[in-house]
Amino acid sequence: MQAEYQGGGRLAPTLPRRGSRLLVAGGCGGIGRSVVEEALALGIEVVVLDLPASIDAHPPPDGVHASIALDAGDEAAVDHAFQHLGTLWPSFDALVNLVGFTRERITVESMSIDEWDSVIAGNLRSAFLISRAAAPFLRACSEAGGHPAMVLTTSTFGVRVSHAGYGPYAASKAGVIGLCKALSTEWAPTIRVNAIAPGVIQTAFLSGGTGRPPKSSGLDQSRFLSTVPLGRLGEPIDITGPMLFLLSEAAGYITGQTLHVNGGSFQA
Repeated sequence: MQAEYQGGGRLAPTLPRRGSRLLVAGGCGGIGRSVVEEALALGIEVVVLDLPASIDAHPPPDGVHASIALDAGDEAAVDHAFQHLGTLWPSFDALVNLVGFTRERITVESMSIDEWDSVIAGNLRSAFLISRAAAPFLRACSEAGGHPAMVLTTSTFGVRVSHAGYGPYAASKAGVIGLCKALSTEWAPTIRVNAIAPGVIQTAFLSGGTGRPPKSSGLDQSRFLSTVPLGRLGEPIDITGPMLFLLSEAAGYITGQTLHVNGGSFQA
């Protein structure tokens, strides 16, 4: 068996193939920029979707095929963005959806309906809208002989809520896990769908998110760090590798799963 591996063997590539097409929603955020940079280095064609303010703050690097501005929680904006995308690409091989944000830490009993709805829309409604709009492109990839895949982004908070004030965020991210499972069933066997659940990652997301106003109440990082067996907060590259793996041919028998990447702070 060892000789077979050394000779190339049967192992499929563990990263997406050069020349494949990747759509990165939320591509101007901390993790998004890492995904885009690594994909370009691999020779992958990339289109970025993000808020106008995010694109202005962190313009995509040279080599990105296009950047398209949208508010992913707005149905008309998502439909318009994908119509534009259709003039660039008839299909794409892979989608990474990193759209999401939190607001100020407020307990559920003290929260207004507007605060609740905005976080649900920004995390769960946006995942639904982007997934629905992406489906025809991914199906077209499959019909052309490709092996399309999508990775959604949930959170450790979607399964374990150890800090107060994250009610709508936790509920929305738990919903993304459910959406991942539903789509993996509905789109099988032609489109694979998985999710990544990051722990706490060192990006602007911790203070509200790229392209959004900063918030004054955030996570107690020192307290959270005490629960992380690996002894550090995550970096964007810690999420990028697993995401690209899940889009690769080596992950061809993985669908409907949530991969937790959190330094051991939650063990599924």
